[in-house]
Amino acid sequence: MAVTGATTKDWDPARYGAFRDLRLRPALDLLAQVGGLPVGDVVDLGCGDGAVAGALAERFRPEHQEIGVDSSAAMLETAAGRMTQWENPIYSGLIQADIALWAAETPPALIFSNAALNWLPDHASLLPRLAGMLAPGGVLAVQMPRQGGAPSHRLLAEVAERLFPGRFPVARAPVLAAGDYVQMLLPLGEVRAWTTEYVQMLDPVAEGHPVRAFTESTAMRPFVAGMSAEEAQAYVAAYDAALAAAYPALPDGRVLFPFTRVFFVLERP
Repeated sequence: MAVTGATTKDWDPARYGAFRDLRLRPALDLLAQVGGLPVGDVVDLGCGDGAVAGALAERFRPEHQEIGVDSSAAMLETAAGRMTQWENPIYSGLIQADIALWAAETPPALIFSNAALNWLPDHASLLPRLAGMLAPGGVLAVQMPRQGGAPSHRLLAEVAERLFPGRFPVARAPVLAAGDYVQMLLPLGEVRAWTTEYVQMLDPVAEGHPVRAFTESTAMRPFVAGMSAEEAQAYVAAYDAALAAAYPALPDGRVLFPFTRVFFVLERP
């Protein structure tokens, strides 16, 4: 068992990138709904390892500079190596910052956030603040997992509570239904929102359940970070067993893993 509390202080780009295609598809679906932009930078908010950088650059460079913002030093180090087809770095700037507190120095043309704002609370305050940074005619485009009620995420909390009662209180997931974001943001501009369930097919993995391999670099991190190596080993074994019942393997060893995501695009006047 390779996951321990000592190895989860920062994000692991290699583990996160193991499912790059599955994680990138929602970002591309979101990007397809972004139209023309005014003058200003394109901000990849919560850019992680820069997985979306190339798609953003292909769409908006050279008219717009691309800025990446993330709190993880390890992810930003990987993002810094993203190169364009001309062998130049894609990002003109990378900023290490808490994205809940970050503020743009100049009004961006686009704030694009793929699977990042789901880590932050109080969207009713956060999203209008981000929208207020935009240049006139600017766009806020957001995609977030809404998977809290699915076995993949619900079992993380249930197994932790069974093994370590009271140690891992779980806050209510901040991601709302798509329609809630329309009502929240409609006073600020034109809003389009939708929900998609991606039925992902996960291949067998060398160790553990395929769904655990998917969640261990994201949703499982806060739980394991608070455990000793011995506790983490027991926790992961119990989580794997619970996942095997919730997501049984198909005859070829693969697993069907439905995953729900919420999207919205706000265009400012």
